[in-house]
Amino acid sequence: MDDFWVFGYGSLMWRPGFAHVETCKARLYGYRRALCIRSHVHRGTPDRPGLVLGLDRGGSCLGLAFRVPGELEGEVVGYLRKRELVTNVYLERRVGIRLASGASVTALTYVVDRSHGQYAGSLDIDHAVRQVHASVGQSGPNVEYVRNTVEHLKALDIRDHWLETVAARLEMAAGSL
Repeated sequence: MDDFWVFGYGSLMWRPGFAHVETCKARLYGYRRALCIRSHVHRGTPDRPGLVLGLDRGGSCLGLAFRVPGELEGEVVGYLRKRELVTNVYLERRVGIRLASGASVTALTYVVDRSHGQYAGSLDIDHAVRQVHASVGQSGPNVEYVRNTVEHLKALDIRDHWLETVAARLEMAAGSL
């Protein structure tokens, strides 16, 4: 069996949870990292949904690619489906990515299902800040999720200016309370 690739753009980058033999930066074209999914459990409630990351159409996304031994494909795909498809807000896709080396490979990833009720759409920064600021779920405040995500991305030397702006405005809002 041939090895295969998995593309991570959020928590999968710093907490993959599956065996792999190589990790490198990679870019996915045609999708962008976005706070576009309403969280009703982990970072919000049905009355005050939080926002979590998804891959939405447009632009490009710098993330990490993980090369997985082919003999582990069933195990790893099963794990990822259990982790990512809990509410079926994500669609499993095989997409073309460009590795940091310049090589093009196909990778498994999860993109947002725009027809799902949890899809929040393309939000402006002010709307995202208000929604994140007001939301707390079983896994804690939505503000912590955004802050933690930005810190991990910076540690990996991956910049996401839109998300960094949301995080900075959340910090300013916290300072004014």
